[in-house]
Amino acid sequence: MAGWADQAGFLAGIDDAARRELEALKPMHVPQRTTLFRPGDAAQAFVILLSGRIGVYLTGRNGRELLLYSVTPGETCVQTTLGVLGGALYTGEAVAESDLVAVMVPPALVERLIANSVGFRHFVFKAFADRLGDLMFVLEQVAFVKVEQRLAHALLERADGDGRVALTHQELAVVIGTAREVVSRRLEALASKGVVENERGEIRIIDRGEVSRMAKAGDGQDFANRVT
Repeated sequence: MAGWADQAGFLAGIDDAARRELEALKPMHVPQRTTLFRPGDAAQAFVILLSGRIGVYLTGRNGRELLLYSVTPGETCVQTTLGVLGGALYTGEAVAESDLVAVMVPPALVERLIANSVGFRHFVFKAFADRLGDLMFVLEQVAFVKVEQRLAHALLERADGDGRVALTHQELAVVIGTAREVVSRRLEALASKGVVENERGEIRIIDRGEVSRMAKAGDGQDFANRVT
């Protein structure tokens, strides 16, 4: 019978010895909205996420939150990797955005596998590089992309098959790095045009084509602004 590591396609490149060591660890179930770490905490384990989604947030001195990146199966958390390998304390907060299934790998085992397993080392550092790319994308979005375009991207990314986005205005504001009032005004304007509907605790996309157009609008000009 295949173990959890065999079922995790993103670990396909690791060798049998590393796989056996990982298989000895038991997956854990973590309920939605559980806080996994807070600023100032020390990293206790390297997380291999098997199912679900984790959001990693940064809170500014003014109390405003910003979603730095999300972690899904096959991805890793930059802050956890730095904490486990370099002893850095967390500067952000991680929250389970859904029910999770994850494997907590002790730091000593992570260090041993990185030293001895080329496949595991490749997985860790490739995933780390990908998350750094996400951080750069967030910086680019906040610095150069208009609120309307960021909002449209967020709506499309988070919508289910029926076009429903199960986020409040405040949660959307955190995702795109702006104030709740700004998001509320933009959504009210879109609702008045029949593009979305504001419902209790969620938004429903009515005109997906228009939201897609908004998400793409200005890409050429934004790029020109960045390089001039």
